[in-house]
Amino acid sequence: MSVLAREWLERDAKARVVILDRAGLDAMAERYFAPVRDRLTVVTADICEPTQWEAALDDHDIRYVVHGATVTPISRGSAAEAKRQPEAEDPARIIDVNFMGTVHVLEWLRKRPGFQRLVFVSSGSVYRHHGPDWMGEPLPEDGYVAPLTLYGISKFAAEMVVNRYADLFGLSAASVRLASVYGPMDRVTGSRNFRHVPNRVAHMALAGETVRPNSLEPVGDYVTSTDVADAIIALLLAERLRYRHYNIGSGETSTIGDIIGWAKERAPSLQVEVSPADTANVIQDVSLKDGMWGAYDIARIARDTGWQPRSARQSFHDYMDWIVENENQSEGK
Repeated sequence: MSVLAREWLERDAKARVVILDRAGLDAMAERYFAPVRDRLTVVTADICEPTQWEAALDDHDIRYVVHGATVTPISRGSAAEAKRQPEAEDPARIIDVNFMGTVHVLEWLRKRPGFQRLVFVSSGSVYRHHGPDWMGEPLPEDGYVAPLTLYGISKFAAEMVVNRYADLFGLSAASVRLASVYGPMDRVTGSRNFRHVPNRVAHMALAGETVRPNSLEPVGDYVTSTDVADAIIALLLAERLRYRHYNIGSGETSTIGDIIGWAKERAPSLQVEVSPADTANVIQDVSLKDGMWGAYDIARIARDTGWQPRSARQSFHDYMDWIVENENQSEGK
């Protein structure tokens, strides 16, 4: 969301952004926003407590809203992380933020006559683990919704509420289902504890660490935060949206082996050791190759906006360059 906010401000010298966030801006975000900080307002409040933020937002002429406040409880990545079940630690909070937080935003929006469009940030976790019956085809938006986790369930329920509010109150609204996102400003926070494979491999390669995947074969549709920001802005500004749900992804899968190969192009001395799960530092399930884990069909957003992602290899190299230019390696480990 920070990449989206900065991209919005950089596109138009007269634009302004209001960020509503429980944690406010950390030091990294302050550095990131420094070039546009004079046109950025930060409201620090809990999305689940609208009395904390409604009046503050009412002070601004807000025309577009991207609702991305969420709790993302994921337990994968390293052997220690894979043993955790963060969903069980505070399940009610997941539902409260992801579902009721969306309701609170919609209640505020429906009373604003100048409002133009809402994009709700959903997730590929709304899909089932196995996709089209014909193997190898990208996952479409219709026909394969079957969330299993509290995260996916709460996201899908919120999508349905967004649709109903749009019908009841004449709102222009759409939901975006993101594939596996990494890229600039991707880091562990209080609401998101997980870094996808490209993030982990890029940081380990640049830090001179040995990458120890449990396999080189697992796949993912990995898309950068930069491409996601461009896609969401395209949807916000589109003259007409023909759908309520849009996939955002690269449209293709990359293996862990692909990503390690790209990292070696920039860090030739990178050491790789395929390791058992109990000692691996990059863990993915080798059986998850389609459904929410496979390629996402991005034809809808391409038709309605013309948006297209950059190539997976170029996106990864751009991210490695960004890390070198913007992060201290001690922060990235």
